[in-house]
Amino acid sequence: MFNALVMEKDDESGLASPSVKQLSLDDLPNGDVTVAVEYSTVNYKDGLCTSPKGGGLVRNYPHVPGIDYAGTVEASSDDRFKPGDKVVLTGWRVGEAHWGGYSQKANALADWLVPLPDGLDARQAMAVGTAGFTAMLAVMALEDHGMTPDHGPVLVTGAAGGVGSVATAILSNLGYEVAAVTGRPEAGDYLKSLGASTIVPREELNETTKRPLESESWAGCVDAVGGEMLARVLGQMKYGASVAAVGLAGGAALPATVIPFLLRGVNLLGIDSVMQPYENRVRAWRRIATDLPMDKLEAMVQPATLNDLPQLGADILKGQVKGRVVVDVNA
Repeated sequence: MFNALVMEKDDESGLASPSVKQLSLDDLPNGDVTVAVEYSTVNYKDGLCTSPKGGGLVRNYPHVPGIDYAGTVEASSDDRFKPGDKVVLTGWRVGEAHWGGYSQKANALADWLVPLPDGLDARQAMAVGTAGFTAMLAVMALEDHGMTPDHGPVLVTGAAGGVGSVATAILSNLGYEVAAVTGRPEAGDYLKSLGASTIVPREELNETTKRPLESESWAGCVDAVGGEMLARVLGQMKYGASVAAVGLAGGAALPATVIPFLLRGVNLLGIDSVMQPYENRVRAWRRIATDLPMDKLEAMVQPATLNDLPQLGADILKGQVKGRVVVDVNA
């Protein structure tokens, strides 16, 4: 028997509630590989999945959330993995459509797993999690489209969040000048400790403008906000620069014009972490192991246990979680 955070729906109210329960291996959905989970984390999707209505992501109950996990292979029917292998899982709708990592044991398809790269342990991998993995994919996409440190400052929106924190640390470590956007003035010192050169108050970019183009300010941007802020930022990009769109904390609508694309050759790059091909996953995790300073990663970490998850899920939906939460599922 092992512990897991289980969401169960009340038939009368139609609402789900979380509790830590004991399960057996027979309770787990089928999979190629059984993983002894060591750590998980808390993402925005986890907040949705642990909410009373499942955020529109959870269809079937009972359900074990947790879209990320890292641990050790316990059993495998696939030749790619053997007992004792260290693995990390992000994406593939695990924790939404499939049972996830808020459990001391998990079954997964072998295709979903990535070997943990040298230089990272399971705890560090979950300090990174989907948020940090997405940040690395964004940096890689910007670099693949020509961004280099000598082109000028790079903007990171929603910088105090999980994606923004890791993106700030990676970019700074790679030699970029980072301008970090946040609506939380108290986060300024935290962001500077991660390597931000400039703190940009959110209100400076949060209003739409009638001008389709403004001064060329940014050589690149990792945008976790979307909405009006993304529209505004597009008009401030340097000629040929790119924006990597990773989130929609400010809304899904994009009240913009095509002028920045036509007159400045600006690129808008969509970053998806859920269905990312295996080869790119391996590339990103290897880059994380070499390009993300572990001391700065540790400074982002907030420790948690399975019992803390219901409150943390509610907090992240309110924008009240800073940095990265690392959940020790065995604590």
